[in-house]
Amino acid sequence: MPWNVQPVTRLLTAILLLVTVWPIPRAVAQDPFEIEVYAPETAPRSRWELETHLNYIARGTTAFDGSVAPSEHQVHLSFDLTRGLTDHWEVTAYLLSAYRPGSGVEYAGWRLRSRVRLPESWRLPVDVGLAAELEFSRPAYDETTAGLEIRPILGKRIGPVQLAFNPVIERALREGETSGGGEWEFEPSARVGVTLSRAVELNLEYFGKTGVLGSALPAGQQVHQIYPGVNLKLGDDFELNLGVGFGATSAGNRLVFKSRCEIPLGR
Repeated sequence: MPWNVQPVTRLLTAILLLVTVWPIPRAVAQDPFEIEVYAPETAPRSRWELETHLNYIARGTTAFDGSVAPSEHQVHLSFDLTRGLTDHWEVTAYLLSAYRPGSGVEYAGWRLRSRVRLPESWRLPVDVGLAAELEFSRPAYDETTAGLEIRPILGKRIGPVQLAFNPVIERALREGETSGGGEWEFEPSARVGVTLSRAVELNLEYFGKTGVLGSALPAGQQVHQIYPGVNLKLGDDFELNLGVGFGATSAGNRLVFKSRCEIPLGR
């Protein structure tokens, strides 16, 4: 080991505790295109992977919020192409598309992500990764048309149980955005998975959005969503995730059907 990882572990723990307990004021809708809690793993070196997300909002918002269109009955489809650059670093490009009543199918935006993970040889008590993502969305789908997301990734496997936690922070990059006025917003997500067999894994995911860092919103204005679901491994390389999301408040979508398909493309 080239250097002592104890200070790194303590620093990461302190940062995560600070972000987790910091009070936080206004919330906006959760990301409807990529509904996923990240695990620390990255794509293998020189491997291409294709991932698609197909989500349908059965019960959502019913009126415009500024430029953002009502989300109810929208369908979102994203294509994510990933390349493993090293054993611990990958990059991903996203293309976003959507269908909304009255407008039909249309282009919704694009994203670019870089993700790294710490080597297992460091023998940390949890697996650690970090992702940074640039997001560009059309105004009808996000009040932040250009944004930056920073996603710490913590994971741990205990027998058949897998745990993951993403204390995400995000901010607008363009002046004049209404989402937090250019301040950092807090969007925690977490996942518990239980492996039943080589092909089946049950999971429970949580997604939240509680406002900008600095003061607390009333509970009814925050976003809190729970997604029970299942992962199906159909063969050695093909993975399908299905889930149903339930929102606890009217600030976010209240009934969402989501799916994610992961297909390795080879070297």
